[in-house]
Amino acid sequence: MAHTLQVIEPATEQVLAELPHAGVEEADAAIERAKAAFPAWRDVTPGDRAKILRRIAAAIDERADDLAELEARNVGKPISDARGEVGMVVDTFLYYSGAPERLLGDTIPVAGGMDFTFREPLGVVGLITPWNFPIAITSWKLAPALAAGNTVVLKPAELTPLTALELEKIAVEAGLPEGVFNVVVGPGRVVGERMVEHPDVAKIAFTGSTEVGRRIGALASQSIKRVTLELGGKSANIVFADADLDRAAASAPLAVFGNAGQDCCARSRILVERSALDRFMDALEEAVDSLRVGDPLDPDTQMGPLISADQREKVSSYADGEAPVAIRGSAPDGPGYWFPPTVLCPVSNDDRAAREEIFGPVAAVIPFDSEAEAVRLANDTIYGLSGSIWTRNGARALRVARAVESGALSVNSNTSVRVSTPFGGFKQSGIGRELGPHALDAYTELKNVYVSTE
Repeated sequence: MAHTLQVIEPATEQVLAELPHAGVEEADAAIERAKAAFPAWRDVTPGDRAKILRRIAAAIDERADDLAELEARNVGKPISDARGEVGMVVDTFLYYSGAPERLLGDTIPVAGGMDFTFREPLGVVGLITPWNFPIAITSWKLAPALAAGNTVVLKPAELTPLTALELEKIAVEAGLPEGVFNVVVGPGRVVGERMVEHPDVAKIAFTGSTEVGRRIGALASQSIKRVTLELGGKSANIVFADADLDRAAASAPLAVFGNAGQDCCARSRILVERSALDRFMDALEEAVDSLRVGDPLDPDTQMGPLISADQREKVSSYADGEAPVAIRGSAPDGPGYWFPPTVLCPVSNDDRAAREEIFGPVAAVIPFDSEAEAVRLANDTIYGLSGSIWTRNGARALRVARAVESGALSVNSNTSVRVSTPFGGFKQSGIGRELGPHALDAYTELKNVYVSTE
């Protein structure tokens, strides 16, 4: 029988909501609903499926302010960030509303007949989403899954389930048939693992830690279940001496401290050419000191609290480790899981703060002496999700971009994600790609048909 889950507001440490806490029985019921709804949803014409996705986008847009405030309070993220993320959700549904009528196959010349391919939906897809960008990352998985004709069971993170539940209501009100999209709020070890092991779930799309991703991959292999895994990161922000140092330093804090550092794309290893280190650090200190940390609902806030007391304790262990603290910003006193933005320097790439994903507002500055050393340091990690390269030398930018082992790189920028471009990692940062047209491949099966003309 389900028990009660308390959802805590990180900025106040107060109970924001109380929800039924689901278990295996509820997970099985949601999977059964999705399985029953699949044939009818698969057979909806592409044009009608596209119209429903556009209606969902419009309904989210109408509720944007309410959803953003709920996300800001539940996650502790700045309201300005939450508004931007809800806007991205609208854009994601609009982008994939064009997919149903563009899921094209191929004709292949063969002897003795004709050969062609179809892209067909998988069936029931299980989505497991994280607590750091709940509504945004849900849309990255949900919109292409629905566009391709799949039905969905979503398990949001227990810490931040509120916008997922609202999204389920919005989708049904916008015309999505009952049973096509089902939200189940429960623990990963119970609900998540049941979804991975259930024979009627054709695919799992997971975003979260590499440790949990390994377990999902192992469990999914028992039934050869398809998986998309977007996992951890320890991204490098490479700053060469010929870069615009003021611009690189001004943008570096939010590249690490955005969302309080709780971002798998966080450029938490700042690699700086040694000849420019002092100038860069002076500019970085000014940028960190000016960072506004406080109430998530204040439109001027740039960084809010961490998600929980446990997360704050974990982050503290890195800031008080072997590397010296070079810069420490400010954070509010009183209730809330606050932690000041912190810069460690100099740091060896062998230090714990440089090797492990901290998931908090702690940056490690690592000096280097040559382009080859910068590439070696950037690649000396089990991760390969994102990163940046700062230089005015165009040839160097291309050389380094090709040499760094990472799925999403930016030159003279710290952005990682766009709706229309693929996102995913190398090495232990994951398997598969989300967003862009490439995401649809992960939610469809390729069928080949040969017709003899003899």
